[in-house]
Amino acid sequence: MPQVPASRGPAGLDEAVERAFADDGPLARAVPAFEPRQGQREMAAAVARVFARGGVLLAEAGTGTGKTLAYLAPAILSGRRVLVSTGTKNLQEQIYVKDIPLLREGLGIPFTAACMKGRGNYLCLHRFAAFRDDIDAGSPADRVYLQMIDEWAASTETGDRAELADLPEDVPFWASISAAAENCVGPDCPEHGACFVTRMRERAAAADVVIVNHHLLCADAAVRQGSYGEVIPDCPCAVIDEAHQLEDVATQYFGISVGAFRLAELVRDFDRVLASGEASDEGGELGRALNRVDSQARAFFAAAAALIWSAGPSAPAAAAGADERVRVTPRTLEPAQEPGLGLLDALDGLAGAVAAESQASEDLAALGRRAADIADDLRFLLAANDRDYVYFLERRGRGVFLRAAPINVATLVRTQVLERFPSAVLTSATLAVEGSFAYVRGRLGVERGEELLLPSEFDFASQALLYLPSRMPSPKTADFPAAAGREVAEILRRTSGRAFVLFTSYAVLRSVHAALQEAIAFPVFVQGSLPRSALLARFRATPHAVLLATSSFWQGVDVVGEALSCVIVDRLPFASPGDPVVAARMEAIEAGGGDPFSEYQVPLAVLALLQGLGRLIRHRRDRGVLAVLDPRLRTMPYGRRFLASLPPAPVTSELSEIERFFGVRTPLL
Repeated sequence: MPQVPASRGPAGLDEAVERAFADDGPLARAVPAFEPRQGQREMAAAVARVFARGGVLLAEAGTGTGKTLAYLAPAILSGRRVLVSTGTKNLQEQIYVKDIPLLREGLGIPFTAACMKGRGNYLCLHRFAAFRDDIDAGSPADRVYLQMIDEWAASTETGDRAELADLPEDVPFWASISAAAENCVGPDCPEHGACFVTRMRERAAAADVVIVNHHLLCADAAVRQGSYGEVIPDCPCAVIDEAHQLEDVATQYFGISVGAFRLAELVRDFDRVLASGEASDEGGELGRALNRVDSQARAFFAAAAALIWSAGPSAPAAAAGADERVRVTPRTLEPAQEPGLGLLDALDGLAGAVAAESQASEDLAALGRRAADIADDLRFLLAANDRDYVYFLERRGRGVFLRAAPINVATLVRTQVLERFPSAVLTSATLAVEGSFAYVRGRLGVERGEELLLPSEFDFASQALLYLPSRMPSPKTADFPAAAGREVAEILRRTSGRAFVLFTSYAVLRSVHAALQEAIAFPVFVQGSLPRSALLARFRATPHAVLLATSSFWQGVDVVGEALSCVIVDRLPFASPGDPVVAARMEAIEAGGGDPFSEYQVPLAVLALLQGLGRLIRHRRDRGVLAVLDPRLRTMPYGRRFLASLPPAPVTSELSEIERFFGVRTPLL
């Protein structure tokens, strides 16, 4: 196969990319069912310009553009090391397993690629050896999984737990044997040379294309001021795909958190080291200090949980399994201050007891550092006085956390992430609002750079239909859940199921679920009844299925074909002003003289709605109905901003048009 030579010069790269995407070029010959797409060529040319000349490119590439090949081909042809960061592990795997081999064959250029995930995805050989040798560790089921991991560890090249398809996502002891940074003892570890993280770093340092996800990108940026946690090699070029997710991920990783699980893991790991005899603890000081940390942690998180319960109507949310966040200030945190300071003193005492050990092992010394790090974080959180952060308590599942999140991550993203790369491409199918990149520029700190807005390659005029019911009560009223249940049932009868019904509220989800059990005969799956991956597999495999879900299914879900022919959205996905982070950001915009609803909430909701729509049309042969039950799309002035941002699909308020669209008659159910 003729090769397309890599080129470092601007003109040479431009020409190489143009040849690669020609009608009779190497990609046309190598890629199955390759179709010349003008948008793909425009994006590839723009990416090539940025890689050759430097700067930032913001590129919205509508569904069907083929944006992955549009940035990967210039990356490979540039002859420079390129970092590719994705929003999800699924896309990361697709690029590494499918797209990279395709381009290696198609372009005829020898290059290497490495896939990097967060350290917690990898097995720690040192910790696993200690855990495996503890015959009392875990339940009988845990020991079965330990045997599975033991056999796999002897043959795996990567140590990536994703290779173990039969290992449950929530296996309880994985945190005890993973290579998470806080567990690492560094170069002095006896397994350092064989360490899977060490080997991952070595492969990445030698690779031409390094594939990560946003969580690792931001985690790496957050620890670069330290030392040993850094894992991503320096790259002159970067592509940040699914860039609409970057603000949320950066908020998480540039924040500070102390949770009950973090303390419980610390205590458990200390117990294991003490039981192994690695610490002399002749006077019992370590044991006493550890017991004090354990008891003070229980007291503090009990007080924190009481504050969450007292702050609002927690019982319904708890029954629904929903997460809760309660904003705190130094004053409102006072009831938890005394046990919090007790925990802080206990952590300092434990770290001091480790330091006093004359012959502390590397494992014990690492645990002492962990105790000191948690103490530093807790000290910052209890003060709750940094104006650049919003402080809140959170209950997630059975866990309780005290957290601080940066109110504005724009400067952090610009300085800690984007400015690391002389050339950077930020792309997604949803970056622009009403044809403008102003919102995403402001949120991510992108001050200068080229812009490219490419419409979808799909024919929404014939492939899609937007249904807006003519009579629906306001979603703020008590009548809305029942009306939504009736309307969803009517729509599903006309689509023969085959639908996602996406909610912003657990309460409305439960109400609609109850209504559908009586109204339709199609199989109905509900988020939370099975793990996410299993739920999607069941949906894909079940004819005429209906899936009821909340925000986690609004993006990163790919169901191609007739199995998903309708997406129903109960209400416009505005971020809750009661959420501490959202509230703090709105307050900051207002303090700066802006309009937080128009400048923040509406654009954020527009992008979320577009992501929901993006689940529907994934291929040129796909056809589907998007139904939005929220009447504000038509009755409120801001509704025009949503409609202006949606693809150009026909709009109807008649259920009969849904029947006509699919060419079916309403079944008698």
